[in-house]
Amino acid sequence: MVAMEQRSDQADVVVWGGGTGGAAAAIQAARSGAPTLLLTPGSWLGGMVSAAGVCCPDGNELTPWQTGLWGAFLRELQHQEPEGLDHNWVSCFGYRPATAEAILQRWVGQLPLLRWWPNCAMRAVERQGPRIEAVVVEQQHQLCRVSLQVLIDGSDRGDLLPLAEEPFRLGWEAQEEWNEPSAPSLERLGNDPFFRRQPVQSPTWVVMGQLRTQAAQPGVEIPDSPSLRDPFAGASDTFGLERTITYGRLPGGLVMLNWPLHGNDWHDGLERAFSADSSAQAALAAAMQTHSLAFAQALEEASHGWLGLGNAFPAGAGSPHACMAAMPYWREGRRLRGLHVVIEQNLLPQASGAALAPLPLDDRGAIQSIAVGNYANDHHYPGPDWPLAPKSCRWGGRWSGTPFCIPYAALISSTSENLLAADKAFSTSHMANGATRLQPLILNIGQAAGAAAALAIREGLLPAELPVRQLQETLISDPIAPAGPIPLWDTPWHHPEWAIRQRAALKDPTQITIAGHLRHSSADLDPTGAPEEPGERLWQGQLQPDGEGGYTLELAPAETAERRLWPLITLEPALHTWLQHQVHAQTVRLVGTANPWGPWLRVSRLVS
Repeated sequence: MVAMEQRSDQADVVVWGGGTGGAAAAIQAARSGAPTLLLTPGSWLGGMVSAAGVCCPDGNELTPWQTGLWGAFLRELQHQEPEGLDHNWVSCFGYRPATAEAILQRWVGQLPLLRWWPNCAMRAVERQGPRIEAVVVEQQHQLCRVSLQVLIDGSDRGDLLPLAEEPFRLGWEAQEEWNEPSAPSLERLGNDPFFRRQPVQSPTWVVMGQLRTQAAQPGVEIPDSPSLRDPFAGASDTFGLERTITYGRLPGGLVMLNWPLHGNDWHDGLERAFSADSSAQAALAAAMQTHSLAFAQALEEASHGWLGLGNAFPAGAGSPHACMAAMPYWREGRRLRGLHVVIEQNLLPQASGAALAPLPLDDRGAIQSIAVGNYANDHHYPGPDWPLAPKSCRWGGRWSGTPFCIPYAALISSTSENLLAADKAFSTSHMANGATRLQPLILNIGQAAGAAAALAIREGLLPAELPVRQLQETLISDPIAPAGPIPLWDTPWHHPEWAIRQRAALKDPTQITIAGHLRHSSADLDPTGAPEEPGERLWQGQLQPDGEGGYTLELAPAETAERRLWPLITLEPALHTWLQHQVHAQTVRLVGTANPWGPWLRVSRLVS
C-alpha cells in the first residue's frame, strides 16, 4: 500500500459533519467573522433538511418560534417554492430536498470566510491534554492536517466524538439517573431484551414517491386497496392508503415516504451504525435502502400505479437510486457529555395549556438559554407507542408542543476545552432527544454554536468562558437571521418590539409569566397585522367555533373551492387570541392559504 502524502491547512473554526446543525454552525461562524472550514462526508450539506429528505419539518411552526436561521430558511423556502409549502398533513411546511439544498449552498457560497470541502473522510483528531489541536481528513485521495482553534461536531450521529476520545452517551438511561418520568427503570433496562435490540430510536431511510398527474390534484382520491403486500400489510390500517401517501406530500407531487407504522422505519441491528467496522455499517445501509425501496414499491402496487418512484436526489450520492435520500434520517446517535445535560423535566410545561417549561437559570438567576424548541416529544421504536409525559396544548385550532429552552452549557464539552456540539449530538438524555432532535431547533442550535465559536475566538476566550449574555445579544441582534433565546408566546418574529421584548425578558426573568408573556408589555395584539405571504388569498365565510379550541370556516356561496367546510388553523398569536374570544358563529374575512391535503385553511390575519 502506497502511503498518501499529507499537506497542512488551517482554519479558526472547523465544523465536521453534513448535518443540519453543522451547516448552520459553519454559516454562522463565517458570518460572525471567523475563517471557517466545513467538512462533509457527502456532496450535500443539509443533513435532515435536504440530504436525508425529511422535508416536512416538525416543531417551531408557530411564528413566535420562527426565528434565527430556521426562520430565515423557512422564508427563503416560501419564496423559492412556486407552489407554496402547504401540501401535506404532517407539517405546516413541505418543500423539495433540492430547494433546501440550493438555499444552503447559496448561503455557503456567499461567504468569503467559509470554505466547504465535500466528500471528506475524517481520519484522526489530534489533541494535547484537554485541547484539540487539529484534525486529519482525507479528500480526493489526499490527507490534510487542519489546525484549528475551535472544533464543532455537526454530524447526525456524533461521529467525531469517538475519534476525539471524547466521552459520550449512547442509548437509554435509567429512570433512577435523573428521575425522568418516561424513562424505564434500571431493573427493566437490565432484564428486558427490547433495550438490547433497540439501543437508539429507529432511523428511516427516506424514499421519495411521485404522484401521477391526476392523483396529484386536490380532491381526487387515490383508489384504496384491501391491503399492502407483506411485510407492510398494516401500514395503512389506521389512516387508509390516501392519507398514508399524502402524509408527506411535497411540491410537484413528490411524496416523502417516512412512515413509522409498519412502514420504512428500520429497527434491526442498529448497533452497526456505531461500529468501527465499515463493512457492518455498509451492510446496515444496504438493508435500510432495500427495506425503504420495497415499501415504496408496495405503495405503488397498492395505489394501482398512482404513486411511482420520485426523482429527488443526486444519483450516486449515498444511494444507487435517485428516489433514495443521500443519507439516512438518524433520529439519535452519540450524545456529548456536556457541562449541562438536558433532561425530560427541562422540556415539560409548568402548567396545563399554553405554558412554558422551566427556564434554565444559573445560580444568579440569569437565563442561560440560546435556542427555543417546542416539539411535543416523539420516540420511534417497533411496537406500541412509547408512553411519554404530555407536553402539548390546543393552540390556533390545532395541537402544538409547549416551548422549552436549550442552555448554552449543553453545547460545551465537559472534557475538551475547545469542542462544541451543533447537531443532535449536543448534551441531552435519551428521553429528551425525542423532542430536541427536530430540524428547526437543530438549525438554531447550530447557529448558536457557530456564533459562540466566532465570539470566543474574537474575545480570546475558551467557549466555556464566553459570557452567555454576550452570546444571547449576538443572536438577538444578528443582522441577517436574528434568533430569539426566550419563548414569548405573544410576540411573533415580525413584531416591531420583538428584540426589545427579548432583551427585557433576559434583563428580568421574573417578568416572564408561566404562560410566556411579559408582565408589563403592551396588549397590542392586532389580528390584522401579520405580514403578507406568497400565495395567500382572501377567504370569506361563516366562522364556527366548537367551544374546545377548534374552528371551522363555511365558505360563502360565491367562493370557488373544492370544499365548502374547512377546519381553520393559525400560527399567528394575534389571530389565535382573537379566535379564542369568538363564541358565536359570525361572518368573517380572513387571509390565508388552503391545504387540501390537511385538510385545513392556514390563516394569518383578519380583514376588517
